[in-house]
Amino acid sequence: MKIPKFIIAAALASGLVSVSAETVAPRYAGPYPAAASKKGLQVELVDDALALGVKHAGLNFNLCALIDPQGGTNSPVWETGGRQYRFHRGYLESLDKRIKALSDQGVVVTLIVLTYQSGDPEVNRIMVHPRCETNAPNRLGNFNTVTDEGRRWLAATLEFCAERWSRPDKKFGRVAGYIIGNEVNSHWWWANMGRVSMPEFADDYLRTVRLAHAAIRKESGWARVYLSLEHHWNIRYAAGDEQQSSPARALLDYFARQARAGGDFDWHVAFHPYPENLFEPRFWRDKTATTNVLTTPRITFKNLELLPAYLRRPELQFHGQPRRIILSEQGFHTPARADGETLQAAAFCYAYKKIERLAGIDAFILHRHVDCDQEGGLLLGLRGNQPKAGDPQPRKKIYDCFRAADTPEWWVAFEFALPVIGLKNWDAVGR
Repeated sequence: MKIPKFIIAAALASGLVSVSAETVAPRYAGPYPAAASKKGLQVELVDDALALGVKHAGLNFNLCALIDPQGGTNSPVWETGGRQYRFHRGYLESLDKRIKALSDQGVVVTLIVLTYQSGDPEVNRIMVHPRCETNAPNRLGNFNTVTDEGRRWLAATLEFCAERWSRPDKKFGRVAGYIIGNEVNSHWWWANMGRVSMPEFADDYLRTVRLAHAAIRKESGWARVYLSLEHHWNIRYAAGDEQQSSPARALLDYFARQARAGGDFDWHVAFHPYPENLFEPRFWRDKTATTNVLTTPRITFKNLELLPAYLRRPELQFHGQPRRIILSEQGFHTPARADGETLQAAAFCYAYKKIERLAGIDAFILHRHVDCDQEGGLLLGLRGNQPKAGDPQPRKKIYDCFRAADTPEWWVAFEFALPVIGLKNWDAVGR
């Protein structure tokens, strides 16, 4: 039976978010877009990304910068559940421009949906979890699906965006996926709702992801919704205690059980398999990423094949199919040594060849495009941020490897990496 959309909207807004989007015919139907390769990038410079031949793009999307609770008359409006919701035109159109430039060239665009604490107390009250610490690290809060107003705004915002970026005419560009939050198994740093146990956090996050899925699928029949997890698999991030972080595997298993108990839905996984030491790009040396053992402390590029194998378990599948995986944020540091750029580039080459052949993983979205001073000394970019020879963002060795990765020139560009890694050839990698 098809459920009328006004009933779904009312159920979502009231918090009855167990209504399944699969029972509702979406406004726009169609298949998930096929990409020519798995090569992706968290894009900062759109023209440069297109010149590099990216096939996937990750873009940060701050809901707190989008919503306009003051209701400015120049702000676009969305009506749902008998109410109007307005959104800041400037931020929206800046996203439109980037999304359209990428998707018009066949790039599969995925948004990383976040709620940064803003300078507007009213925006924070609506969008940010009421238990979020005001001094939360990175200013990132969890989503507010605790209050009726928070649930209504989140559902309306995601409906509005999914409609806008799923239109058949592609007037504003096309979005294929929405990652809800960031590295939520280390929630204190990346999705703060205060000090809570893993089950408390996971129950709250499940409510949010379920609401997001229903709102997005109401408009778009193909858009995927992802959980975000980082590489601590059977251990938690050591900088935090058990009320600040948890092992990704424990959270994933608990989330899946609770989702099934409340009515399962089509969620997927965005994973970050950074090396065990973020300052050491040679992931093949990782000691805490054991191969062929699900009790491994971490899942990094060294043992990444464990993740799709784990998601093939029947209790984690949806309608008999494994959840899809994208690698939405991970990169390789450039050590401060003579061969630093060579080590960074070799790590990318090895990881790319492994992921290219690994079934169940749809995208390898590299972080970062340009080195950033606000990443605690990490230099993960394809480009540096220290000017050389008049270039304010000079290309590093990894740049040409990335450009060639899914082209016939890959072999020539990657050949230098074999002796660095200790391989004779690429034939067995990822098979």
